[in-house]
Amino acid sequence: MKIAAGSVAEIYLDGSARIVCPPELIPAPGQYLLAHADASPHPLPVPLFSSLSAPHGFRSAPTPTPSWRPGDLLALRGPIGHSFVIPPSARRLALIAFDDSPARLLGLIPLALKQNAEIVLVGDSPAEDLPEIVEVQPLKAMLNALQWSDYAALDIERENLPGLRERLERNPQAPAKSEAQVLVRAPMPCGALADCGVCALILRHEWKMICKDGPVFGLGELL
Repeated sequence: MKIAAGSVAEIYLDGSARIVCPPELIPAPGQYLLAHADASPHPLPVPLFSSLSAPHGFRSAPTPTPSWRPGDLLALRGPIGHSFVIPPSARRLALIAFDDSPARLLGLIPLALKQNAEIVLVGDSPAEDLPEIVEVQPLKAMLNALQWSDYAALDIERENLPGLRERLERNPQAPAKSEAQVLVRAPMPCGALADCGVCALILRHEWKMICKDGPVFGLGELL
């Protein structure tokens, strides 16, 4: 984990931003940075997940940063947390955005293409500028995608985990057929420094902190 300076190069209409930073601070898919703008009126840093590669940095997933402007200087810390890991043998990938933008999953696409994998993106929020090889399906196709895939990456807000479990209980064999990991989103103000408990999650009667024990977990841990 490193601390360095960066800057906001562009702000996009969807709420994402192009972040300029040293290459060693670019988070892998599933990891995040904590970012705080100089002279910002907001005391807490903002977690930034990578979406797409960009010159001299990365494009973040959409993040509520209403006070940021192009040219703002940022104090950055990271990368933090566990990332997605695509098995080298995987040839059929399902990327599942359960409740929000698929942006935090898009960084897995070029990694999957390097190992000649087929890819299906599942979700109800649109994604722009996808490679033609990527098939897009609505969220109602999630169980079929899990059965088809040999690796699945999911993105979900912590409060919606019960809904995911409920869907999977309808077909318990679906996740068993593929290796799967889940990015669990929650507020992470301390960024794995203070055990503040804001991002706490109970797994098998044990408390976990999403900010440092995740934010990517094995699907089996969450069921």
